[in-house]
Amino acid sequence: MVTPAFVRRFRFVGILTVAAVYVLILIGGIVRSTGSGMGCPDWPKCFGTWVPPTHISQLPADYKDIYLAQRVAKNEKLAARLESMGFHQVAGDIFDHPSQYIETDFNPVKTWIEYINRLVGALIGVFVFATVLFALPYWRRDRPVFWLALGSFLLTGVQGWLGSLVVSTNLLPIMVTIHMGLALVIVGMLLYAVIRSQRPGSGIEEGIQSLPGLKAALVVAVLFTFGQIVLGTQVREEVDLLASASHYLGRAGWIDQLGTTFKVHRSFSILIVLLNAYMVYTLYRLPSRGLHRLAVAIAVLVVGEILAGITLAYLAFPAFAQPIHLTLATVLFGTQFQALVVYNRATKMQPQVATPAVVA
Repeated sequence: MVTPAFVRRFRFVGILTVAAVYVLILIGGIVRSTGSGMGCPDWPKCFGTWVPPTHISQLPADYKDIYLAQRVAKNEKLAARLESMGFHQVAGDIFDHPSQYIETDFNPVKTWIEYINRLVGALIGVFVFATVLFALPYWRRDRPVFWLALGSFLLTGVQGWLGSLVVSTNLLPIMVTIHMGLALVIVGMLLYAVIRSQRPGSGIEEGIQSLPGLKAALVVAVLFTFGQIVLGTQVREEVDLLASASHYLGRAGWIDQLGTTFKVHRSFSILIVLLNAYMVYTLYRLPSRGLHRLAVAIAVLVVGEILAGITLAYLAFPAFAQPIHLTLATVLFGTQFQALVVYNRATKMQPQVATPAVVA
C-alpha cells in the first residue's frame, strides 16, 4: 500500500519538530549547567535589544537596577493575578524566594548561550506552526490529528509565556518545573499525532495479541519517568543554589549538601530501571518489529541514563553530564510514550495469521 504524500509530509515535519524540541531541551540543560539562565535579564529582548551586547560598556552603569525594577514590576502584576485566582502560596513564593532580588552580573558568554536558547525556541515555534499547516488534510480524514497539532502550537505559545516568567522570577523552582513539564506534554502530543497519522498496517505496527498487565506497565513507566524528570528539575534547583553560593567551585562537596529530594530521586531510579527491564523483555517477546526497535531504544536510553547519573553522583557533577542526563531522560519519556501508543494500536488491529498453502 502506497503512503499518501500528505501523510509522508506530516510525518516528516512532525518528527523534525519533536527532534527540534529535544535539541532545545539539550540546549536548556547547557544553559542551566553553565549558570546562564539569567544571561538575559529581560524577555523577549535581551538587555533591551534583539541582538544582545558583547561588552559591558554597551550597557548603562545602573543596568542591574534597571532590570531588577522591571522584573519586580512584572512579578507584582503576576502575584496579584495569582492571588485573585486563589494561588496564594505560589504568589508568596515569587517574592519570598532568596534569589528574587539578586541581579546577575553581565557575562557575554552566558548572555549569548541564553540568547541562542531563545533563538532555537523561536525556531521551534515555526516548526510547530508548520505541523498545523501540514495537518490540515486530516481535518476531514482524522480530526484528532489536526487538533493535536493545533493544541501543540497553542501550548508552545504558553511555553514561551512561561519562559518569560522563568526569567522574571529569577528561575523560581516551581516555574522551572512547570516549564519542563509542559515541554514533555508537547512532546507527547506531537508523537501521538505522528503515530495516529499513519494508516493501520503501514509498517509502524502489526496486529498482535495483548499481554496481561503490559499496557498498565507502559502507562506506569511513562508516569514514573515524567515524575522522575520533575524530581530531577528540583534537584537541579538545589544544585544551582549550591553552585551559585560556591561560585561554581568545590563541586566534589555538592552531593553531600543535597537534601531529601536528591535521595528520593536516586532511590526512585532503581524502581524505574526494574520496571523498564520488565518492559523491554516483554516487548521483545511480541511478534512486532516496531515494538522490538522501541524496546532496544528504551534499553539503550536506560543504560545511558544510568551512566550519566553515576557520572553526576560520583564524579563531582561535571557540567557536561548535566544536559546529557536531562536530554536522555526526556527522550526516554518520549520513547516509552511511543511504545505505549504503538502497542495500544497494535492490539486493536486484527493479528495477521499466515494463510495455509493450498495443495492442487
